[in-house]
Amino acid sequence: MKRIPLFASLEDREFEKLLSRITERRFYKNQVVLLEEETANFMYVVFTGKVRAVHLGGDGTERILAVHKRGDVFGEMALLDGETSPATVIAMEESDIGLLSKDNFQELFLANETVLHQLIAILCRRLRETRLILKAIALSDAELRLRSILNHLSLLHGVRDDRGVVIALRLTHRELAGYASVSRETVTRLLHRLSEEGDLEMLENRNILLKPGFSEKVELL
Repeated sequence: MKRIPLFASLEDREFEKLLSRITERRFYKNQVVLLEEETANFMYVVFTGKVRAVHLGGDGTERILAVHKRGDVFGEMALLDGETSPATVIAMEESDIGLLSKDNFQELFLANETVLHQLIAILCRRLRETRLILKAIALSDAELRLRSILNHLSLLHGVRDDRGVVIALRLTHRELAGYASVSRETVTRLLHRLSEEGDLEMLENRNILLKPGFSEKVELL
């Protein structure tokens, strides 16, 4: 936890107090971490695993707004303004999550100027990420939309090696469809075509390898 930017500036005494105030819970794959109406109660810290923040449509479909992985925090915005967030958070795999109550959040963080600067940086990054996603899903062509989303995910979660960039998220086709606002069938068809064209490779663990040719074509978008 000390390596998490939001907590790194805390003095040892403050950090020990933070540890004593956080409650840890385990969530299993596809278990709901929190519902929209609960978002103003806690700040959440991902200790292990991954979760997705989604908007649930009336027909049960999911549109993924963000993925939070180990070391990420979420829920801080609702604690700052008291409003609920229009998202439900669901575990993508077995995950250990820390919960910090609103009262403890205000006591430990809002009086610390350095932490406030970190919070501002987090909120600015979230705003930029949201703009990129909105720009991507506004594209009328499904392939361009998927390419843009994959590029965005590579910037957030990519690991570069001599083959290209691996998106280390283990996303299902359904989850990718939720990100790109297209059907699962469309994602499956496009991934197969992009793989045949040599732009990407579907790895055994559901990670996606974006090859150099993929990046070159994205630059033309």
